[in-house]
Amino acid sequence: MSRIGKKPIEIPSGVTVTVNAENVITVKGAKGELKQTMDRDIKAEIKDGHVDIVRPTDQIRHRALHGLYRSLVANMVKGVTEGYQKKLELIGVGFKASNQGNLLDLALGYSHNIIFEIPKELKVATAQEKGENPKITLDGVDKQLIGQVAAKIRGLRKPEPYKGKGVRYLGEVVRKKAGKAAGK
Repeated sequence: MSRIGKKPIEIPSGVTVTVNAENVITVKGAKGELKQTMDRDIKAEIKDGHVDIVRPTDQIRHRALHGLYRSLVANMVKGVTEGYQKKLELIGVGFKASNQGNLLDLALGYSHNIIFEIPKELKVATAQEKGENPKITLDGVDKQLIGQVAAKIRGLRKPEPYKGKGVRYLGEVVRKKAGKAAGK
């Protein structure tokens, strides 16, 4: 039995969870609303202020989906109550970030600036403190969307292993290589 799938999901006050006939689960809270289509075999039962995810059999496919949908629904509940935040930092000489609404303007050492459009569901903020690296902050209710957008921004200039220049998550540790001078 899935240990993750068996855990009930507590519904905090101010959050409503509904499941319709097409097996679409909807979570509404103070910060927004999220929807997730569940597999037809997996059922969500709402009772006594918590949500239970139930699977019909012990098939490998059902066991895999059991824990998956429990995690997805738990992330939705946390997203509409607290929200999610992802921070990135730009490390490199001349690397800059600025935003105009949901348009992110990045100078990452290429011959041109990169204009990156952030989805309207997310909020973006940039900060440039004197003596520190530029930082990008993404806020929103959808954990999956924030992770995907942050990964795309990081993919524009991944941290290279010799000097560590590039876009990285705040607190990410990049293992550095010695370079050719250390081989002699």
